[in-house]
Amino acid sequence: MTDRKVVRAERDVFADLAALCCRPGYMHAVAAICFRDSVILHAGAMKEADMRKMFSPSRLIRTEINTLLGLMIRANIDWTLPAPGTLQEYMDTTEKLLDELHQCLSGEFWSGLTKEAMESDFNPFERGEVLREPIFYSGEAAYNFQYLDLAVRKYASDAQWLQANRGFTINHASRVAKAVEYIHAERFAEIRDRMRKQHPDERTMLPLFAFTADEIAVQANLATDIVERVLWAFELPSTERNEGFNALHDFNVITATPLLRMPSREFISLQSYSLAEAIYEAPYHWMYQDEAYRSTLSKNRGDFTENFVAERLGLVFGDKFVHLNVDIFKTKSTKVSDVDVLVVWGNRVIIVQAKSKRLTLESRKGNDQVICSDFKKAVQVAYDQGAACAKSLLDKNYRLATPDEREVVLPEDIKEIYILCVVSDHYPALSFQARQYLKTKSIDRVQAPLVMDVFAVDAMTEVLQSPLQFLSYVNRRTNYAEQLMASQELTILSYHLKKNLWVQPDVNLMLLSDDLSAELDIAMLVRRAGVLGAATPDGVLTRSEKTTIGRIVKEIEARPDPATIDLGFLLLAMNEQAVTEMSRAIDRLAARTRADGKVHDATFGFKEGSGITFHCTDEPSNVAGPRLKSHCKRRKYREKASQWFGLCMTSMGPDVRFGISLVFPWNQDEQMDEKTKGMKEPVPIDQALQALMKGRNRVKKIGRNDPCPCGSRRKYKKCCLN
Repeated sequence: MTDRKVVRAERDVFADLAALCCRPGYMHAVAAICFRDSVILHAGAMKEADMRKMFSPSRLIRTEINTLLGLMIRANIDWTLPAPGTLQEYMDTTEKLLDELHQCLSGEFWSGLTKEAMESDFNPFERGEVLREPIFYSGEAAYNFQYLDLAVRKYASDAQWLQANRGFTINHASRVAKAVEYIHAERFAEIRDRMRKQHPDERTMLPLFAFTADEIAVQANLATDIVERVLWAFELPSTERNEGFNALHDFNVITATPLLRMPSREFISLQSYSLAEAIYEAPYHWMYQDEAYRSTLSKNRGDFTENFVAERLGLVFGDKFVHLNVDIFKTKSTKVSDVDVLVVWGNRVIIVQAKSKRLTLESRKGNDQVICSDFKKAVQVAYDQGAACAKSLLDKNYRLATPDEREVVLPEDIKEIYILCVVSDHYPALSFQARQYLKTKSIDRVQAPLVMDVFAVDAMTEVLQSPLQFLSYVNRRTNYAEQLMASQELTILSYHLKKNLWVQPDVNLMLLSDDLSAELDIAMLVRRAGVLGAATPDGVLTRSEKTTIGRIVKEIEARPDPATIDLGFLLLAMNEQAVTEMSRAIDRLAARTRADGKVHDATFGFKEGSGITFHCTDEPSNVAGPRLKSHCKRRKYREKASQWFGLCMTSMGPDVRFGISLVFPWNQDEQMDEKTKGMKEPVPIDQALQALMKGRNRVKKIGRNDPCPCGSRRKYKKCCLN
């Protein structure tokens, strides 16, 4: 019989951690932890392996490090450098206590799982105490450069107040924070070389995180007095003792004022991320204290979210397809609702409802009622409004107009509507809470909502700057809402970029780990922070780009015809091998048409009750069109499919001439039985090229070193010979 491990009370563990953090020289232990767990070292282009340690289970995350700092400043900081053995003891004990603290939080999950509760479909996540764990350990929803770049946009309209009351703007603060990061990176080699010459008893990581106002002023190209005002705004006052920080989820002043001052008067920024986050969030609280300015502040905050989302979606779909602040009228003058951002592309519609509500401190402490109240204000209200708007869009009796009285024309037959609920700030465990609390309605042609923050919108529109790619992801993401679980939305996006998001129907739940986002993290750093590396994760955006199917998708995007958008979704859902095989088969069709001038077809069926016929001919459309439509009708009936597509291709390119989409339920018909009784089954994709090569027109013998007739531009021996 083994002894059960006794889990101490959370308050006792917290008290021991507080005592440890006030030990002499503990600051040097925190500096060592920050270097170990927050600094990414790489040579040349950043690779996935360089990011690996950031996802280690043993790594301390930012909220844990902030907890250490918040407890450390409850007493006068002792800057004495401890002996190496003592320093290591501090670090080991810190990790042990934080692990024990994590067990205290996660233990709440199991406390209510009795046999009786399990049999009564008890949901432990309905308890606020259980949600404290995912809220605290939810990970980072934003990149630090997103905080800095979006903060400039968020407070642009408040520049006058900030300049008058603080002596700087958020543009100044963002430049200062970026300069701090640059100074730290530039000084690393110098400090490393200096430490190599030092005795082990003299080594500390603290200088790596130090800087002066003069250094920042030079790097940021700002006047020293402006830099000093920025730094003072985010510096912890020397008399501050964080007296209200008595439990893990209490307000911790270090999150609002993360800069410390050394005895040498140098500033210390142990986590650049914390400074970036404070620049994004703290100014709102400064301005909120000014009662006369609150209404202006609220309006500016709401305008920022709506304008930013509209701008980002405009990068994907084009500005002419994105409409801001659309009013919905029942009659000519009776307004019934409004959409913050509306996207109309082909026969698809996106409704965005944005809110500027945050998760309050009381929620973080595990108050059930407040958690539900916060979620309702931030997400549920947005969804309810989006659902009501969606119903109006499907009703021909309503009209839509922008603030400048321009009418928004909707497609005759809307195929799908997507609702995006967007919050303007980091909302811990947002996707997790959405699974637990969001109450949705079943509305025909309206997909399940997608809940995210502005940072996820920013990342999605950065890497999916293609309408079909974006909609294809949103389509599958919403359809798999109940089958996917991740700590944050970026993890699911990353999985899609690498693996092409697909969940088998018999899979009840797929849990995605955070380390899947490594390549997306690198791509965003390359695109936004100037880091060397791959700007696009290897996967769906890179492997099919140069294939014929990839070109077809781009042609469909160039002219968003409702008849071909569904086909675009179908093509994007295929795996890499299927894309390659189908592309080569189409190339072979075109080569045969070029050689003999005749019509050549290839038909592919899919298990999901759909299929496609490629019709390669240079005949006039009035000849090729009716023939392709007739063939697709018969093929759809033969396969008992719910939808069938046809694409007429030129022999050159090959390029898309026109498309046909047949979407309607299958019903038995005696005449069609007779017309289709001699039709063969579609060729499986993996056998299509082989079948086409067997029936190729042998007008002349093809040499091993001749260009391959499939149109790949490779030599025959390296392409279709085998």
